[in-house]
Amino acid sequence: MSRCCPSCNSTNTKKNGHIHNGKQNHCCKECRRQFVSNPQQILISDAKKERIRRLLVERIPLRGICRTEGVSLRWLLSFMVDLYDQLPDDLSFQVKAQAEELMIYTLESEIDEMLSFVGKKANKQWIWLAMDVSSRQIVAFHVGDRSRASAQALWKLIPENYRRHATFYTDGWQAYEGVIPAKQHRVVKKQKRITNHIERFNCTLRQRVSRLVRKSLSFSKKLVNHIGAIKYFLCHYNLEKALHV
Repeated sequence: MSRCCPSCNSTNTKKNGHIHNGKQNHCCKECRRQFVSNPQQILISDAKKERIRRLLVERIPLRGICRTEGVSLRWLLSFMVDLYDQLPDDLSFQVKAQAEELMIYTLESEIDEMLSFVGKKANKQWIWLAMDVSSRQIVAFHVGDRSRASAQALWKLIPENYRRHATFYTDGWQAYEGVIPAKQHRVVKKQKRITNHIERFNCTLRQRVSRLVRKSLSFSKKLVNHIGAIKYFLCHYNLEKALHV
């Protein structure tokens, strides 16, 4: 049975492999147009899209979401890219730094780095995090190497008003020297348990974001998707924390 090209109406066609959903793909020998017979456009409902948004902040691999919701991996990746592009740069962080009744809230932040990788374990990507102690929200994050340049990148992402008034607690990693002003920087040892909140959050991040789980096949293949997935979870996490403040 001959196939008619939808562009030039030629019947001079040939089989050309299969598309992502397994259907036979055809190619027109005249105009080189590729097409499938009886194409069907599957519309994804708003309710299903909302379920997928919620699943993306859980420890579920992308192919698991595809199997559960009946969508293709190609569609899901495109949906993720659009979703990540809409995320706010402030991570939905809401600071409470004003006098209320007779209580004055002082700003304190814990900063730490955690190891991850993209593509292969040799391609190390450090996740730099700054957490507000009072609200437990993430103030800023940066993904890069473990150098002073990455520490400076994280520092610039922290809101200016927060940088001027907050006290920052770190583990004393050398990259912080010269980046955080000395009068605002407090170096503490893990035994003092002052940075236990950010250390605990590192564990939460690994458990909730599947591509950060150790010894897992669900790692990121592209850096932009790696950063987008982390940012998406942080925005969701901050909104949850803001509701319980």
